[in-house]
Amino acid sequence: MIPIDNFLVLSAILFSLGMYGVLARRNAVLILMSVELMLQAVVINFVAFAVYLNPETFTGIIFAIFVIVIAAAEVGLALAIILRLFRNRQISNVDEADLMKW
Repeated sequence: MIPIDNFLVLSAILFSLGMYGVLARRNAVLILMSVELMLQAVVINFVAFAVYLNPETFTGIIFAIFVIVIAAAEVGLALAIILRLFRNRQISNVDEADLMKW
């Protein structure tokens, strides 16, 4: 069986890459992809702890599925907002899109 440390290191690396992407990028689509990386790191942690701590129950896996469903809804809503922003202003840069004026 693979040690849980490997999963935790993988999750930490994914979360760190996602955090860097959120803080360093200006493009809204790239920021959204970075947030998804961070959510997938959380899912890896949920599943790893669920399997290693109590394999008989599916609590961690149920939480992981819940996070995946919420992430899918978040992506749909965020992409709709980004598309509306791009159609109205022809930009996807979050620094230039801080005004809510039409």
